[in-house]
Amino acid sequence: MKDASANQSAKKAAGEAAADLVESGMVVGLGTGSTVAWTIRRLGERMKEEGLEFLGVPTSFQAESLAIDCGILLTTLNQHPVLDLAIDGADQVDQRLYVIKGGGAAHTREKVVACSAQQFVVVADESKYAKHLSHPVPVEVLPFALRPVERQLQELGGRPVLRLGKMKDGPVITDNGNIVLDVDYGRIEEPVELGARMSRIPGLVEHGIFENLDELYLARESGVERVRREN
Repeated sequence: MKDASANQSAKKAAGEAAADLVESGMVVGLGTGSTVAWTIRRLGERMKEEGLEFLGVPTSFQAESLAIDCGILLTTLNQHPVLDLAIDGADQVDQRLYVIKGGGAAHTREKVVACSAQQFVVVADESKYAKHLSHPVPVEVLPFALRPVERQLQELGGRPVLRLGKMKDGPVITDNGNIVLDVDYGRIEEPVELGARMSRIPGLVEHGIFENLDELYLARESGVERVRREN
């Protein structure tokens, strides 16, 4: 119980620390996940306490709902195609700052937002930090193309499993109306190469490997560690 409480406190500290990156006048991508939720809540508090003024672009229904509850004004990428900053969570981050995302089935929109930002920051607890990526890679797929995509992912060495809903029968449906495969590759030595090969599969909408992380806010029991990408 103590460990769980300490972990929650560390996640809260990391999420709130990332919120300090936001300045008035910015347009900010708001990601999905339990740690970045603390970022969104803290931004709402800063609006009340400091008069912070910014616009948010949510990556999912979950992020949008929380942002609205916190009083954050929202916009879209069509209105603001270049963002100052994007803050998001992660399923796993390796020591080279490659990221796997998509546990919330929102990785397609998350990647569009992250790649539209001048700075991309991830907040995560230390259980998500690893020497090498090994977490199953979420892949959004057109329902029409399920079987051909499965076959080609297997040819790449993956073991794809259709993600099923927990509170309903049938598969998880993304905000885009598609389905999700979780693809186990074991230890991923070359995430950039693997991502490029998956991207060439027709019917595969987007995969969950992110290559453009600038900085990681890592929640440890000892405090928040900031890890920057080395150029």
